[in-house]
Amino acid sequence: MHPRRVLIVEDDHAIQTLLHRVLESEGWEVAQAATGTDALSHLARQGADLVLTDLQLPDMDGVAVIERMLALDPCLTTIVMTGFGTVERAVEAMRAGAVDFIRKPFDLKLLVAAVNQAVVSQPVRRPIPPARAAATGSDRATGLVGESPAMRALVEFVRKVADSDSTVLIFGESGTGKEVLARTLHAQSRRHREPLVPVNCGAIPETLLESELFGHERGAFSGAHQARAGRFELAHGGTLFLDEIGEMPLPLQVKLLRALQERCFERVGGTRSVKVDVRIIAATNADLDAAVRDGRFRKDLYYRLNVIPITVPSLRQRRSDIPLLVRYFLQRLNSRKGASVLGVDDHAMSCLAQYDWPGNVRELENLIERLVVLKGEGMIEVADLPEVFHGARPAPGPRASVPAALSQEGIDLMMELEQYENHLILKALNQAGGITSKAARLLRLNRTTLVEKLKRKKLDGKATAEQDRTMVGTEPYPIDQPSMI
Repeated sequence: MHPRRVLIVEDDHAIQTLLHRVLESEGWEVAQAATGTDALSHLARQGADLVLTDLQLPDMDGVAVIERMLALDPCLTTIVMTGFGTVERAVEAMRAGAVDFIRKPFDLKLLVAAVNQAVVSQPVRRPIPPARAAATGSDRATGLVGESPAMRALVEFVRKVADSDSTVLIFGESGTGKEVLARTLHAQSRRHREPLVPVNCGAIPETLLESELFGHERGAFSGAHQARAGRFELAHGGTLFLDEIGEMPLPLQVKLLRALQERCFERVGGTRSVKVDVRIIAATNADLDAAVRDGRFRKDLYYRLNVIPITVPSLRQRRSDIPLLVRYFLQRLNSRKGASVLGVDDHAMSCLAQYDWPGNVRELENLIERLVVLKGEGMIEVADLPEVFHGARPAPGPRASVPAALSQEGIDLMMELEQYENHLILKALNQAGGITSKAARLLRLNRTTLVEKLKRKKLDGKATAEQDRTMVGTEPYPIDQPSMI
């Protein structure tokens, strides 16, 4: 069992030192931060069980710090300290999530008692309300963890569409968390009390998939000794999640299209129509536009599914979320494995942040599980990481094409912005293999808007993609390179 961890957020060095000495003597593992920004950064990397924070900080208001900290860790206990305390400020801090309020100058015995009482009285501490979780771009109850612009936008979009019955089509690379997103949509919908029934269309043999989806009657085929309900019927009143929809065989796509249009179908070997009330969420890591062009996926089914498209960003596109995800997985896996790994040191975290993560969040989770099992306790260091991480270097980002500083002569701002926009468009086209619809999703644009830009700028995506690749390197380019908030 590791020592209880307290983070002191105080810009007065004398008070920092005093509190450090007193709490350390009480058995706490103490960390210090002089600003709200430093405190948030430390919490994202190392975590804490308790935070003591001043309300008057050089860069941020203490109440705002509390709100941001609870967005990072909903189970965190916070106590505020201030020499400028008023009843109104105390109420404001408590509403933000603080469990106690202490005025300076304080009696050290009373402070120690307040600290111990705060922890003892909250063995199971409150999660932050769903509204605050959505607003801060982090919903840990359902597994959406992140503070990057990409994740904030995703969580806000989910909040808007979750309670609709409209069909959702989730795009994203393998391992980005498409099923987690589907479960979040279901959990936040009016159907949340009814079942969410998943079907992996790529994992079930073609000969069995129809029966799996629609069920069968007794005697429908060899071995069908009794009637059986399919996934559509099991999901009645709830949500049916069709994962890897791009792998569905063409003959079955026809029957699925009818089921989506009419919300009724016949079991295999049956003649009676079965009506169901289900919401459909589908997901794919394939390029369905290309599949439609190649005749591997029906155009009418694609349009029927693609009512509300959502793209889950890759981990390369939200590198600043890596410390948050690491802490999230460490907390969960420490509890599950009976381990006490405290965190990841700065050098090792830098290696993780610079890696390209072809397997995305799933790859990161698997790595953290491996490290927790092998390490068992203490801090994870570079030496603990697999060899592939030792040579990790920063992936090229937008800053590579932006001037480092203004010259004495100045710059042509409009020309620089135009060139930067061209650079991002070409990188998106390169990453999308020249497919404009996919590039438009990466850039958060409508396809028609991107096509018009290409025409106006006289950019030939197919001709320039290879040239752009050689100019910046062959590593995937993070179109939406986020920064820690």
